[in-house]
Amino acid sequence: MTVASELSYHPSTDGDLAYRDLGTGDLVVLVHSGFADHRVFDEQIPALVSAGYRVVAPDVRGHGFSANASKPFRWADDLGGLLRRLDAGPAVLVGLCMGSAVVTDTVLEYPELVRAVAVCGAGTSAFEYADPWTLERAGESARMLAAGDLDGWVEAFGRNAAGPHRTVDDVAPDVVRRLREMAAHTLSKHTAGEKDWLTPLADPWSRVPEIAVPVLAVHGALDASDAIAMADRLAHTVPDGRSVTIEDVGHYPHMEKPEQFNEILLDFLRTL
Repeated sequence: MTVASELSYHPSTDGDLAYRDLGTGDLVVLVHSGFADHRVFDEQIPALVSAGYRVVAPDVRGHGFSANASKPFRWADDLGGLLRRLDAGPAVLVGLCMGSAVVTDTVLEYPELVRAVAVCGAGTSAFEYADPWTLERAGESARMLAAGDLDGWVEAFGRNAAGPHRTVDDVAPDVVRRLREMAAHTLSKHTAGEKDWLTPLADPWSRVPEIAVPVLAVHGALDASDAIAMADRLAHTVPDGRSVTIEDVGHYPHMEKPEQFNEILLDFLRTL
């Protein structure tokens, strides 16, 4: 995994935001899921660089090696600020779960910086949860965090990779280990009960038809139904959207079947 010395830093108005920057060519930005960091894309970065792309993989504020928030912020402003600093766009934005919300917020607020969007495991930043498994996991996480059971929370976090249709033993141990390591690292940056400074984008679903760039949704067939539905809704609401399903994987298809995920992403990039 990457270490801090291999990262670059964007000096935002509220602390430094870390990112990995490799390769040359058209810019592809990879935005990770919640409680993870840029290392969740360790199989995608070299594949994209080898295919002739410049790849930037940031750590979202409060995650990985990036600064925590000390005042109100928006995901779109953080990523938009990084893209302006890089002056290498417009970029293709690829998001996983929370990262899908980040990239969708960004294309809505800064459309001139984006040439295409790919999402996996979510749609906009207005998350919609109704699936019993998802609601149960959310409740479990909240109880553990409130009780200060951080070890239990990290252990439970690994079950996200399995989804509602499998057990964690059905997922490659290395995938679970990496996810838990990243989650433990991010969680260690925070304290119980600290203020959440994130300012949400108002009613993003109503603005989705404004997204004029191509959108790809990639689903893990064994993911929770909410995650699939949100990404599908985004792809089917924009003027130019499509979706692809990867069989026998859950919420992290890019980690469980990286070669297939990379092929799908590269095929999408070649159409742009």
